[in-house]
Amino acid sequence: MKVVILAGGLGTRLAEETEIKPKPMVEIGEHPILWHIMKLYSCHGMKEFYLALGYKGDIIKQYFLDYHRLRGSMTVNLVNDSVEVKKSGCEDWVIHLVDTGKETNTGGRVKRFQSALSDGTFMVTYGDGVGDVNLRQLLEFHRSHGRIATVTAVRPPARFGELNFDDDNLITHFTEKPQVGQGWINGGFLVFEPEVFDYLQGDSCSLEASALERLAADRQLAAYPHGGFWQCMDTLRDKNLLKTLWEEGRAPWNVWD
Repeated sequence: MKVVILAGGLGTRLAEETEIKPKPMVEIGEHPILWHIMKLYSCHGMKEFYLALGYKGDIIKQYFLDYHRLRGSMTVNLVNDSVEVKKSGCEDWVIHLVDTGKETNTGGRVKRFQSALSDGTFMVTYGDGVGDVNLRQLLEFHRSHGRIATVTAVRPPARFGELNFDDDNLITHFTEKPQVGQGWINGGFLVFEPEVFDYLQGDSCSLEASALERLAADRQLAAYPHGGFWQCMDTLRDKNLLKTLWEEGRAPWNVWD
């Protein structure tokens, strides 16, 4: 199962942190939130990642280069200028780090991976949200409904975009971040069939407006209701909440331990 993580946005609402690093690299405890997201997928057996880079993408590249090289032990031979990295105990992940443009919209970033993702079902999520979502059950739910896309529907701690769906768990209306209204929202953790690329055209297209809204109109968007923990990291307050939960050993998304 291939997993796309949208990791190229500016994160302007978290400017205290994102002036010097991309949002997915903001740390929760000793690891960036991107690591937490990847650990969640990995513990469900999904270990091939496509990171859609943009703003300060070089920092994410450097993180994974150092993560591989600096974990565990090494031998440095100053005589012949060689470095031997011992077994590091790193995760068995395959990570494709791809520059998808600083100004590219969410749908455009996914579209950039069309050639790599056209061979079957794949997953997409944002680089700033965690939850205790059972991703295997999500995948089974998606396949049982036979639609092009499935979105994980969550009840947020604050007001975001809103989803309305019927008794068959099919989206009847999709609104991204309305000014009024509360209820189920798009929590990320999306599942797509390759047909979704027919709904994405060019770098400027929005995954939400260009694809999800149209998929809902075509009754091709199912909702997987997740009543457990979910939290995005939009503000410094969100970040501090996640950090506290992690450091106190109360992080609900830590399902791998």
